[in-house]
Amino acid sequence: MSKETRHNRVRAKVHGTKTKPRLSVFRSNKHIFLQLIDDSLGKTLISASDLKIPASPASGKKKGTKTEIAREVGRKLAEAAKSKKIKNVVFDRGGYKYHGRVKAAAEGAREGGLKL
Repeated sequence: MSKETRHNRVRAKVHGTKTKPRLSVFRSNKHIFLQLIDDSLGKTLISASDLKIPASPASGKKKGTKTEIAREVGRKLAEAAKSKKIKNVVFDRGGYKYHGRVKAAAEGAREGGLKL
C-alpha cells in the first residue's frame, strides 16, 4: 500500500478547526516538520521543525538520534500551542505508519501538554 493511499484515507477522516487544529506531520530522510493547521480557513497556526533546534557549535550537528530530535520538536510545538491557548489537536500522521519518528513526535507533543 502506498503512502498516498494511506494519506488520502487519513485525510478523509481528519479535519482541523481553530479550537481543535490538525497536527500534521511531514518527515523527510533528514528532517521532521510539524504544523498545526486550521482547515476551515486553510491556514497554518503554528509550525515547528528540527531546523529550528540549535546545533552544537563544535560539531555543527544536533544532539541525539533522529527519533529523539522528533520528540523534542513535538515538545517545542506543544509549548508554542500553549502560548496560543491550544490544548486539543487532531493528529494527522500524513500517511506514515505510526512508529519511529512519527510516534516520537506525537509523544513529545503529549509530553508538552497537547491532547491528541
